Amino acid sequence: MNSPGSFSRLSATLLCALLIFPSALAAAPTNGSCDTIDQGYRCSPEIAHYWGQYSLWFSVPSEINVDPPKDCSVSFASVLSRHGGRDPTASKTMAYRLTVAQIQSTATSFPGEFAFLKDYNYTLGADLLTDVGRQEMVNSGAHFYKRYAKLVANKPPFVRSSGQARVIESANKWLEGYAQATKNSTIGSIDLTIPEGAGVNNTLSHEICTAFEDGPISKLGDNVQDIWVSKFVPPIQARINSQLGTNLSVTATVNLMDMCPFDTLTSPTAAVSPFCYLFTLDEWHQYDYYESLGKYYGYGNGNPLGPTQGVGYVNELLARLTETPVDDHTNTNTTLDSDPATFPLDRKVYADFSHDNDMSAIFAGLGLYNSTKPLSNSTVQGTNVTNGFSAAWTVPFAARMYVEKLSCTGEKEESVRIIVNDRVMPLEFCGGDEVGRCTLGKFVESQSFARSGGHWDQCFVDATVSARR
Repeated sequence: MNSPGSFSRLSATLLCALLIFPSALAAAPTNGSCDTIDQGYRCSPEIAHYWGQYSLWFSVPSEINVDPPKDCSVSFASVLSRHGGRDPTASKTMAYRLTVAQIQSTATSFPGEFAFLKDYNYTLGADLLTDVGRQEMVNSGAHFYKRYAKLVANKPPFVRSSGQARVIESANKWLEGYAQATKNSTIGSIDLTIPEGAGVNNTLSHEICTAFEDGPISKLGDNVQDIWVSKFVPPIQARINSQLGTNLSVTATVNLMDMCPFDTLTSPTAAVSPFCYLFTLDEWHQYDYYESLGKYYGYGNGNPLGPTQGVGYVNELLARLTETPVDDHTNTNTTLDSDPATFPLDRKVYADFSHDNDMSAIFAGLGLYNSTKPLSNSTVQGTNVTNGFSAAWTVPFAARMYVEKLSCTGEKEESVRIIVNDRVMPLEFCGGDEVGRCTLGKFVESQSFARSGGHWDQCFVDATVSARR
């Protein structure tokens, strides 16, 4: 187990490495910020890439070259994006404020790395993007344009946003970055904003599957997380309380870990928060796994109706790829999807903006992580064991999934590739080749789960269904 003080020694080691290997500086930020357009968040990756869904976006390692295959051109590109980094939700920011207040009023000492807490001033807001989160989305728009510059020339993207304020602002900031990259002074606008709320059909925001929202499985992710919390948090809790002389609860201990990414997001340069150095590398791996369990069992393949929440979007994606009307009877909005003004089929570039939970369900609905075995609730499993699944690798702030259609020399049929946060997905379910391609026909055929309704009939009955495998 690493001690918190080991971070200073680690920093010295990294500095020496940079002096010996100057080329390592190529991946480092050059503008004073920890965030970069192409590589994302690069400061202290040994910590910052293990914050679960609260991680700032970073380019995920890919076993397959992310560049388009040789002799192929991209004929279609779609991005599904999470909003940028934000303040905590209203309920969480209140809880975090109380945790900090409890420490400041009860601690008997503030040794070493804890010294900053004595006079720490809680300034986090609630629900809205931070300046760092806004810049993430500007960078994302620029990153998209840079990748697809040949395709998007004179072909503006059709942009949809779910209706929450931070998602709408994220879409606008993405458009700002996109325009900056094109050297165009005119910033595009969102073509369609879909309201969120109970009873509203919206493929970018789950709300209407009552068995999922209110039934027994609605707590499945939380329940699995609670089991893991009971295993990994008590030793951390005991250490913190011993050092501070406090009596923090298990929940307050997790709150203190949450403060690391959220306080980082308040820094103008996204500098790593001092909260982050209160915990060891092993503890951050345990925390990241805690968040991954929540996504897998809350919205992914570990939840019987998790993938079901994503099938409406999958069917919209199939319609765009094949330029045929949407065929779906789940959470799509028939009025919007049947109107060329609100759901065109003749565009080559599309951009949709949503939330982490919805994206987790969409990834599951597509089958992107079907090869991931059910996650253990007793042992940390790294991405080498989970076949690339973790909350940080799939749905960090400003997460993005690119879906490409490729025209390749010598191939009669177009092919499809999917890239999640710069990681090319192998697409085993449709016979993906060595560069991650499936033919369009095989890809469409592979989506039988979504095309058949994906257990939507179970949304309004009290029944048990099998998770998609």
